[in-house]
Amino acid sequence: MIRKRLNSSAKRSQSSEETKTFHQLMQVMHESDDFFEFHLGNMKNISIYYFESLTNTEKIEANLLDTLKDAEIQDIDVLKNIVPFTQSYVTSDIRQIEEKLLVGFIALCLNDNTQEILLIPSKFNTDRQISQPEIEFSVIGPKLAFIEDMQTNISLIRKRVSLPQLHVKKLNAGKITKTDVAIIYIDGIANQTNIDTIIQRITDIEYDQIIDSSFISQMISDNSQSPFPQFMDTERPDRVSSALVEGKIAIVCEGSPHVLIAPTTLVEFFAAYEDYFLSWHIATAFRLIRIFAVIFSVLVTPMYVAVLTYHYHIIPGDLLGTLISSRKDIPFPPIIEVLILELTIELLREAGARLPTKIGQTIGIVGGIVIGTAAVEAGLTSNVLLIVVALAALASFTTPIYRIGNTIRLIRFPFIFFAQLWGMIGVVIGIMFFVTHLLRLTSLGRPFLEPIYPFRWKDFKDTIIRLPFDVQGKRPLLSGAKDKNRINTSRTLKKHDKRK
Repeated sequence: MIRKRLNSSAKRSQSSEETKTFHQLMQVMHESDDFFEFHLGNMKNISIYYFESLTNTEKIEANLLDTLKDAEIQDIDVLKNIVPFTQSYVTSDIRQIEEKLLVGFIALCLNDNTQEILLIPSKFNTDRQISQPEIEFSVIGPKLAFIEDMQTNISLIRKRVSLPQLHVKKLNAGKITKTDVAIIYIDGIANQTNIDTIIQRITDIEYDQIIDSSFISQMISDNSQSPFPQFMDTERPDRVSSALVEGKIAIVCEGSPHVLIAPTTLVEFFAAYEDYFLSWHIATAFRLIRIFAVIFSVLVTPMYVAVLTYHYHIIPGDLLGTLISSRKDIPFPPIIEVLILELTIELLREAGARLPTKIGQTIGIVGGIVIGTAAVEAGLTSNVLLIVVALAALASFTTPIYRIGNTIRLIRFPFIFFAQLWGMIGVVIGIMFFVTHLLRLTSLGRPFLEPIYPFRWKDFKDTIIRLPFDVQGKRPLLSGAKDKNRINTSRTLKKHDKRK
């Protein structure tokens, strides 16, 4: 796999400038021990070249060698018609021969005629089978997730959007890796400016390697310095299909099980795709709970620091007594107490994520209980703060998109320092700073806070709340779709009239 991604591409970029003939190309290829060359026929009139690590050798032996075993073919076109492979073709382009050999093709030539080379696709497939989503899991609804093979991912999208207008534009990104990237959109719905912007930004990438779609999202974002993701990445084909129908654009990267969607907004990161499989009342309630959980997760520990440091007089008398008794043995100020516990939670979360699944779960549960209890008994933190931090950590897990969850985890710390410096005023300053940043943030040039700012009440129907499908007749303004109408309302009304 490493060879497939890096070595072959590096050699390709170097050798392309050096090799001008087929023999020179073969000399470069033969420097690798996994490159094979052998000859068939009594007069060795057929020569075969391929990389063993990239090619399906069983396919060669079963289909190709048996067919050509005793062949005495004198014409390359006859040879092309004999071999039992579709998509084979004859070429004399050295660069094309080199590129195809490095992606799993077999090269054949007749009678040492290196001017006409027959290329046969025989890629060795090492990709895993399609499985369930691991991050965006849903109790109800489809259970398929993308894998690392780009063609499989495109087919999963095409199965859901069976339209001839579904266009796929393929590009290469990465100076060495030359990674295949596909831009997918529905012609007639997607905004042409958005399509051209994405194609131009990917074409302009000047970096050696593109290993995953996350590389692309960081390099072509409107503001690469922002902690907020401006491209939504998903592992669900149904979410991508729905976004395409709304006029958005998808970016599929070879080797990545995640597909990017743009443009997007902040509130879309809090919408689970499972919401569309529930009634609109329940889905709306869940979305509001998630947004409340995010606000709670970010602000609760900074407010704890601010109140205990500057504003303890606003705490009710009974609760103040409980807080004083819980902190009477703590030798640290509130901010040190909060940082100890927050960093402990982050350590447990990182360790749980890096360890094997079963061990990680054990570390998360047992470690949290044991370390939390020990920290309280050792006088490092109070039991009240332990409950507050545990609830904040739990609330941060309600976000359905993993990347925005990371952002929420980290932006809590600046708020804690603001709270230590200026109390509640510091928390308000922190809020104003992040709101100002979000107001200026865009995704493909579209406002990231839409529909809150600019205020577009028509787009509220499927953002913070989710209204019934029959009132969502228009596509969101954010995507800039050419065709604004999602539902043929006149046809719907006629059917309704007939039932009457």
